[in-house]
Amino acid sequence: MPKKKKNTKEEEKRKEKPTVNKDLEGFNVEIDSFGELKTSYNIDKINEFLNKNVEDKKLVDREDYEELKSGKSDEEE
Repeated sequence: MPKKKKNTKEEEKRKEKPTVNKDLEGFNVEIDSFGELKTSYNIDKINEFLNKNVEDKKLVDREDYEELKSGKSDEEE
């Protein structure tokens, strides 16, 4: 009969839930057998969070960056 492997520190870390931003509490990502990403949040909600909290390095030098960051556009005005 084969011996059972003892839990290593790496396996224990994988079992722990990662610390996340309070706005993303309950967010979960899984990959199904077809390689598709399955998330517990709507992609629009994820994009809204990223737009609000992550600075886009490619757009920083634009004059209208603050307007883009706040979500306003020329079409809305």
